[in-house]
Amino acid sequence: MSVHILSLDRAVAHRSLDIRTVSLSSLHETIDTEGADYLIVHGGDGAVRRTCTVLRNCANKPALILNPTGSFNVLAKRHSIAPLDKILHTLASGNIPQTTTQEIYALNNEVFLFSAGNMGDMQHIFLSETLRFGILKKGAAKYLLAFVLLLPAHLLLTPFMLMSKRHFFIFTATDLRLHIGNIYTYVPEEGLKIEMEGTYHFVELDGDLVLIRDDCFSIEKIGEITIVKG
Repeated sequence: MSVHILSLDRAVAHRSLDIRTVSLSSLHETIDTEGADYLIVHGGDGAVRRTCTVLRNCANKPALILNPTGSFNVLAKRHSIAPLDKILHTLASGNIPQTTTQEIYALNNEVFLFSAGNMGDMQHIFLSETLRFGILKKGAAKYLLAFVLLLPAHLLLTPFMLMSKRHFFIFTATDLRLHIGNIYTYVPEEGLKIEMEGTYHFVELDGDLVLIRDDCFSIEKIGEITIVKG
């Protein structure tokens, strides 16, 4: 039985597999019409998040093959993802690769997989992206430098943010289930409701800075995505 594989925004050649390149903008139509089995996502956690945002409205949701080329690649590390070449070799050999599932959450109309917040994480991402140039463009050095530069502000502001009803931080990429103030390592089954002041708010979602136009945040689990491990 043939395997239908799509590669997102980057061509991938393999002598034994037919891999078609598609763009994120055409993903919905392509998946619905072609019935893909696997979708290769190149980049970091933000690229996976943006792909899952589109897949949310797709009738057919292929398993994701991650080609982690970002700075941190939390999802790839969390699930111990094998290198792309090894996964493609498994598929070319006619074997069924090992898979795992990753929960998907929504903050209003935006999707995230493991991280969301408007506390120190948002300021850290903003400064890190500002530092994305020259020798800091690639790798994790810009994140370390941003942390050092922001440390005084974190020490001063974090206690106040922890007491604020309009600030929160969620990080589910651990096996812990902790809830300390407005910091969560899981999303409660009943979800979260956060009343905000005003209607324009920046939040961090899986390393992306996203503008939310609403005066209330509704956070809930919306499903799962299948990820190929190797």
